[in-house]
Parts: sequence; structure tokens; C-alpha cells
Amino acid sequence: MAQPILEMRGIRKTFHGVVALSDVNLTVQEGHIHAIVGENGAGKSTLMKVLSGVYPHGEYEGQIFFRGKECQFGGIRDSEHEGIIIIHQELALVPLLSITENIFLGNEQAQAGVIDWHDSFVKTKALLGKVGLHESPDTLITNMGVGKQQLVEIAKALSKQVRLLILDEPTASLNEKDSDALLELLLELKRQGISCILISHKLNEISKVADAITVLRDGSTVANLDCTQGPVSEDEVIRNMVGREMSDRYPKRTPQIGERVFEVRNWTVHHAEHADRKVIKGVNLHINRGEIVGIAGLMGAGRTELAMSIFGRTYGQKISGEVLLHGKPIDTSTVRKAVDNGIAYVTEDRKGYGLVLNETIVWNTSLANLETVSQRGVIHEGKEYTVAQDFRSKLNIRSPNVFARTVNLSGGNQQKVVLSKWLFTEPDVLILDEPTRGIDVGAKYEIYSIIAQLAAEGKCVLMISSEMPELLGMCDRICVLNEGEFVAEFSGAEATQEKIMRSIVTSGAN
Repeated sequence: MAQPILEMRGIRKTFHGVVALSDVNLTVQEGHIHAIVGENGAGKSTLMKVLSGVYPHGEYEGQIFFRGKECQFGGIRDSEHEGIIIIHQELALVPLLSITENIFLGNEQAQAGVIDWHDSFVKTKALLGKVGLHESPDTLITNMGVGKQQLVEIAKALSKQVRLLILDEPTASLNEKDSDALLELLLELKRQGISCILISHKLNEISKVADAITVLRDGSTVANLDCTQGPVSEDEVIRNMVGREMSDRYPKRTPQIGERVFEVRNWTVHHAEHADRKVIKGVNLHINRGEIVGIAGLMGAGRTELAMSIFGRTYGQKISGEVLLHGKPIDTSTVRKAVDNGIAYVTEDRKGYGLVLNETIVWNTSLANLETVSQRGVIHEGKEYTVAQDFRSKLNIRSPNVFARTVNLSGGNQQKVVLSKWLFTEPDVLILDEPTRGIDVGAKYEIYSIIAQLAAEGKCVLMISSEMPELLGMCDRICVLNEGEFVAEFSGAEATQEKIMRSIVTSGAN
């Protein structure tokens, strides 16, 4: 039987009197992949920061035993010295440095203070081979996709003689192909004797690789599930995560679809930097009142580019085509004009483009419609507070009050603030780009319920998602985008994952 490589006993962590972790226990067996799941705010990342020394010994209660020895880490260097390496969801790579420079940053291969670039280059090439990357070691990080950057982070961990690798939401920004490649790499590392802690909201991925699952809820350990004796059902995991049964992943709705409201005709967009390359090629799209239309497609198909080009032409150049609302052409050439014409866009990157993280809920909620809460250029704080409080109540935003900074909210609650911001503009058309990315299953259901309610109120909803079950569970109609063109369209009733993938594969072969 495998022996524990890690034991965390009775871990308790507070922030200004607020309990984030309460008597958490975690045991990871040598050579196992151990998954940690829980809703946003359950304490997963906090627990890993305790383990990796981000929160040093003395700032928490409890004990950490690694390879049979009690450890009291004073910082990240201490945990790395023992072979505990954490890869955060926001990758810690320097874009304008090469792969080699990033892998050995802070751990330079030097003699007498002079970096041995030949030695660094050779070692980097060997490390890249271990993670399945064929790039040259002098390739700049900025010229690599997110999936390959994740592999560089793992190569960097291998360079530090990793014994326990911690990955926080490693596939959140990856397409299905890159996600599968990363999971296969974790299994290969397991075969090499490297233990792994995997934090993820994607239960289907966890079921593929995990030997054990620990479920956290409200800062406490609520379940430890053994996957080696047989598969653990997703329903059991979800029940432990949210503390209740979830008989249905998606809210039940009876669509009341009305007349055509929104239409895009012959929409063509050229690449933002390479003007000779078409990213969107003569696309036609329409949405009826009360309808949720999904856009499916692989990464790079042009889904986000289509959405952003429609919304104020925030992506692309040499854009042509027409946008119509209620049968009449409208001007969406700037964000302001798009908003004034009843279009809102919820970005896939809520932290980078959707929110001002260091500002409050009330500040972010009114940001896209300041005219309504101001007079003669002066914001009426009472009106602004009332609006934010109203949306906080309607969307069930969990926070102490509307003056809480959004950076301190969970992913699901941040997403609700982004929705509040755009709903305050009272749009006719709401474009949602990956609306549940990085959100736990409980918060997802709440977001789905909000989307369903918007459709019931007669809004037109365009939903882009990389999760096909999400599109199948929510959409009345699904359009399949491949290489900048719509290649198929299915009603919600007839759509299946197989049909969608077949339409992508067959269109790519033509």
C-alpha cells in the first residue's frame, strides 16, 4: 500500500477574524494524483498557499508533515527546497523572456557568477522532452499558446526536482485537446513516481486521473473519497460540494421564443495584426426574442473574435457587414454606440477586462452606465448604492456589502458583478463569452438560472462556451463555428456532442 507523502493536520487559517480554514485534514499518498474540489471560496487555494509557504508557519494553526518529517515553511523557497512546487492558475512566466530564461529564473545555472548558457540550453531541451514540447529553448513565452505555457511551468517544476506538484485549475483556459494532453502528462509523471495535487472544477477531468478526492466546503473537510476501489459518481462529489442534492445541472425552462430581434449579415473580420488574413468570413447570425443561441467551436475557431468585433469593433480590422436590431441597421462601430443600441458583452476574461478588481461592487456595477446615476457629471452616490444593492439582492451576490472590493470575491460572485454591470445598461442583446469559466458547479447553476430568467424576460442571449454539455443544457439553438465560418446549425433538441464534433471535423476536411 502507498505511504503518505503529505499529511496536513488540523489546519486553521483566519483573515482579520474571518475563518477561511477550520480544522482541515489532508493526506496524499506517494505516487498518487489527489484532487481537491469545492465551491469557489471553499478554501482550496488558501490551503495550498499554507502548504507552499505563501502563508508561512506562524500565520496558521496545525501541522504539516512531508515525507514523514514535520515542516515549518517560512516561505516558498523552503517548500520548493523539499520538492513541493505549486503552479498557480495565473501562470508566473515572463512573456518577453525565452523558455530557458523562464525555467531557470531565480535558479540560474552559473559558475563564479556567470550564467552557463550552453548548460542551461541543454538542460532545457531535456526538460522540454520530458513534457512533450518540441519548441526551441530560445522561443519567447509570448509566442506560445496557453497550453504550451502550462507545459513550460511543469518543465520548470521538474528542474527543481519536484516530488509533489500542485496544479491550481490547470485546464481552466485550455481547449479540450490541450487539456487531454496535460492530463496524460500528469499520468506519466505519476508513473515516474511524482505525486500531484490537482485543484479543478471539471469533474469529468478529475474522474479520468484522480486516485483520491478531498471535498472542501466552507473551509472544512467534508469528504475524502477513494477512487482506486471504483469510480466515484459526479453526483456524490457535487452533493458533498454544495451540501444538497442537485437533481438537474441546468434550470428547467419552457422557451417562449418570439420574433427576430437581432441579426448580423455577411460579417467579415480581418486579423487585428495581419490585415490579409480573414478571421471571420461572411458570417450570418440571428437571434429571436427570448432565445438562447449557443456558439460551439474549437479554440481558434473565431468565437471570441466574432463577439468582440460585433461589440464596438473591439477586435479586428477591415470589418464589413451589417448589424440589425428589429430589422433596422444599427451602428456598433464603438463600444459606446453598441451599448446605446442595446448590446452588452460579458468578456471571457472577467479579471482582465470585465472588472476593476481593486474597486468595490458598487463602483463596478455602475461603470457601464454612469449617466443614469449622475447629474451634470457628478455621481449621485445614493442612486449608485441603490442600484448596486438591488443587483446584489437579485443576483444573490455573496459579500459583506456592496462596498466590498471585487478582488476579494469568489469567481462566481465576480461573474455576477460583471453581469450586474451589463444588465444595468438594460440591453436587448446579451453576448456571454465563457460565462462560467473557472466557476464551481453550484455557482454555475446560479449563473444558468440568471441566463434563463433573462431569456424569459425576452432578452436575446448569445452564449459562447467551450463546454459542450453547457451549450446542450442551456441553448435553444446551437451554431457551430469552424475557421471563421458557420458550418452547421442544430436545434437544442437535436444537438449532440457527436453531431457538433462531426460537423467540425468534416468541414475541416473539405
